[in-house]
Amino acid sequence: MTPETPPFVSPVTLRLNGVRLEPLAPSHEEGLAEAAADGKLWELRITSVPAPQETRTYIETALAMREAGSRFAFAVRDDASGKVLGSTSYHDIVPALKRVEIGYTWYRQSVQRTHVNTTCKLLMMGHAFDTLDCAVVGWRTDNFNFASQRAIERLGARKDGVIRHHALRRDGTVRDTVMYSMVAGEWPEAKAQLLYLLARRG
Repeated sequence: MTPETPPFVSPVTLRLNGVRLEPLAPSHEEGLAEAAADGKLWELRITSVPAPQETRTYIETALAMREAGSRFAFAVRDDASGKVLGSTSYHDIVPALKRVEIGYTWYRQSVQRTHVNTTCKLLMMGHAFDTLDCAVVGWRTDNFNFASQRAIERLGARKDGVIRHHALRRDGTVRDTVMYSMVAGEWPEAKAQLLYLLARRG
């Protein structure tokens, strides 16, 4: 990405159901550290949640990737209180293919298994397909992160396969990566299902 080329994902704030996604910034450092401390999420070997002392580096890395055009990270906030609930990103952005992936996603333990994740995914998938005109949205997760795999499948994504011996975990072991995707033609039905699930939660 050159200075003359506009980024595929431009800064945007997305809101729905009391949840706000806003571009991740250094000002989110304290809130992110507090969110990660809710459940000591950095102790989970199958996620990349930053430990409190790593939060600033986590943000700086995300912003460097944003500058390179490969990732756009959001802070997830409660819209009423402003409390930081976690973070999520578009990543592995490939403008030529109109492809993004959704990942680097984590939430404080107290809002897990609530409407927050479904709302965030609805916002990000809608922005990807309806605003960015993406042809495909992808997801990837650890082969042992069964909760993440179930959550991705509930979105209506299809399993593409498994890349073996693909990436390092935080503990130095090597993981297999499970890949999923959704193409634009599948989005309307997936959107209807997500809206239905959110209405039932309400």
